[in-house]
Amino acid sequence: MENPSESIFINRELSWLDFDSRVLALAKEKSVPLAERIKFAAIFGSNMDEFFMVRVGSLYDQTLLKNNKLDIVTHMTPSEQIAAITPRVAELQAKCDKYYQHLLSALKENKYIKVDFDHLDKQQEHYWKAYFTSEILPILSPQVVDQRHPFPFLRNKEIYYAAQLSSKNDGVYYGIIPLSGQFEQLLFIKNPDGTTSFAFADELIAHYAASIFNKSTLQNACLFRVTRNADITVDEGMMDHDVDFRDVMSELLKKRRKLAAVRLQFWPEAPQEVVKFLRDKLVVPADRCYTQTSPLDSGSLFKLAGRISGDGGHTALFYPAAKPMQAPAGYDLYTEVRKHDVLLAYPYQSIRPFIKMLLRAGADPDVVSIKMTLYRMASDSQIVNALIAAAENGKEVVAMVELRARFDEQNNIDWSKQLEDAGCTVFYGFDDYKVHSKLTLITSRINGQYKYLTQIGTGNYNEKTSELYTDLSFITTRQEIGEEASAVFNNMALQRLTSEADTMLVAPLRFKTVLLEEMDRQIALAMQGKPASIILKNNSINDPQIIDKISEASCAGVRVDMIVRGICCVRAGMPGRTENVHIRSLVGRYLEHSRIYCFGSGEATRIYIASGDFLTRNTERRVEVGVRVDDPAIAKKLRGILDLQLRDTVNAREMQPDGTYVKVRPAEGQPPVDSQMAMFGYFQNGFVQETDKPEKPKAESKLKAAAVKAAVKPVPRQRAALRPKRAGLLQSLFGRGKK
Repeated sequence: MENPSESIFINRELSWLDFDSRVLALAKEKSVPLAERIKFAAIFGSNMDEFFMVRVGSLYDQTLLKNNKLDIVTHMTPSEQIAAITPRVAELQAKCDKYYQHLLSALKENKYIKVDFDHLDKQQEHYWKAYFTSEILPILSPQVVDQRHPFPFLRNKEIYYAAQLSSKNDGVYYGIIPLSGQFEQLLFIKNPDGTTSFAFADELIAHYAASIFNKSTLQNACLFRVTRNADITVDEGMMDHDVDFRDVMSELLKKRRKLAAVRLQFWPEAPQEVVKFLRDKLVVPADRCYTQTSPLDSGSLFKLAGRISGDGGHTALFYPAAKPMQAPAGYDLYTEVRKHDVLLAYPYQSIRPFIKMLLRAGADPDVVSIKMTLYRMASDSQIVNALIAAAENGKEVVAMVELRARFDEQNNIDWSKQLEDAGCTVFYGFDDYKVHSKLTLITSRINGQYKYLTQIGTGNYNEKTSELYTDLSFITTRQEIGEEASAVFNNMALQRLTSEADTMLVAPLRFKTVLLEEMDRQIALAMQGKPASIILKNNSINDPQIIDKISEASCAGVRVDMIVRGICCVRAGMPGRTENVHIRSLVGRYLEHSRIYCFGSGEATRIYIASGDFLTRNTERRVEVGVRVDDPAIAKKLRGILDLQLRDTVNAREMQPDGTYVKVRPAEGQPPVDSQMAMFGYFQNGFVQETDKPEKPKAESKLKAAAVKAAVKPVPRQRAALRPKRAGLLQSLFGRGKK
């Protein structure tokens, strides 16, 4: 086996943790406003939850199999990967705890003071005891565990209080109190001196929990939280033609709640007797039990930042307001795209023109059908409501709903039912391939001929994430692209993979192959001594075939620039292997989510956008869609995005040959470059078609002024929902963008 220090490959799980480390680093970055730092600490905790539920859960399952599957790039066994993960997690958790203490100190300076239940004065003691007795105690449900009472089922990601008890008759036994439920998890008190005290409900309960049991019997106690495996997949045996796939997924969601525990989090200085008891009952090894001083549930930190925002008067503690730019008055995307191709860039531009385009199409008498792939949707989706309105208006609406969008399954199940109820045709993903495409096709019949309007994007049809994630949406009426998109939809409906396309990329058969061919062209140019370059921007990469091709390009003298936000399993700057490969990760205010693949320069540039990353799950096991952008103005715009991000000195960290990342600093005397915020200026005329002819200075000035005004001045949210708000569908959006 190749020495890890000499290999160009990096283990996927360790690379994921490196990304989480870069997120966590923003919790201590002094240039980041305080409330935003609190959010980054919360995002880190949320990401770690997902890491254990998905990745560690999957590895744990693999350890139970006789034939262990090796990591495709480093060839480590599941057990070896878990062994490498666990100390790294402990290291990151220790950093999080340290940063959390710094955040508490900074909060205190800003008059937000955490309640210390170990050091209450008499007045505080009286208040909190009374609050506990009247507001919390009546709704607690303590349980005992002894010979007559079995160990209860403990829910995933919920906090519990565990107590070791003893009595003359029963000897040693245990009590468990669930702490999640009907009460607020974060409590606030406005003090007379103008400060605000905040208290975590779990700490409050732990302080007074002894009163629930007889004090004389309480031996040891602590707070803890359990994380369960959530890596559950559709059993092929359940895929019977007589069974509704929605029912299958509903059953799987029930099973997920009962999967094995993969992590335990404890209060600091948790009694070993209690820890051992819980470890034995939940079958969690010692190296996956972590103690921490930061909140066991990081969600409370989001609530803390939300309260600070709600209090008002703390604008300095948050990023400056930056709303998506609205289209100029009278702008109509449905009409504009018939003149020229259009590129929308989120969150810098509003998604509203796209929603209005769907509404226009749904009301257009020439429109025959609207087809769309749906992966992650907002809980109150205006986009889906537009599809429902179109169906109710007599249009044929076809929705490919992927029910296996992890952690969004229930939301997708609910929406699929409502789409069907409205008369839409709904079908689901392949048995063996998850549909991750972002594709919309509007078909019209004009003068006896079918005309197409096609949208291909890098991000989900989700209004909420469109303001949090950087994504691209390409819209065109080019007939050849529409015909290819129509073939893709037809193939998906028939459970067939698309093998033929000219302009479009369609995984798994015509995605990786096309991009490898593009790399080969650049390698050939370099071998001839001609200029050659490759720029790859995506979220993740672990495909060995692509990594090998990147190494081949580097050895041929091709400069390869990579902007990879998250998992990156290739090492940059390795002599004789990847010395011409330069890798950076951008982690900042917005979650980088767009995929752009650029080959060559100048007039010979070929540039693509796509829904798929360079993970093998994207290249080989998902239906992904991309497109080669031939419009010169849009291609230039895309290349400009890449160039701007390659100059970033605020959000960027560059990979070193040893696989570590170093923060990029501006050169001496040079101003910092924040590519994310600079994008607002870059797209300030984004709704106006660029031409080769320069506009009159006066007109140009007016346009820019209007765009800047739109970018700075918040625009009130319109009531665009066409149906009543659906309750019970709210889901956290944080941490999803790495998938």
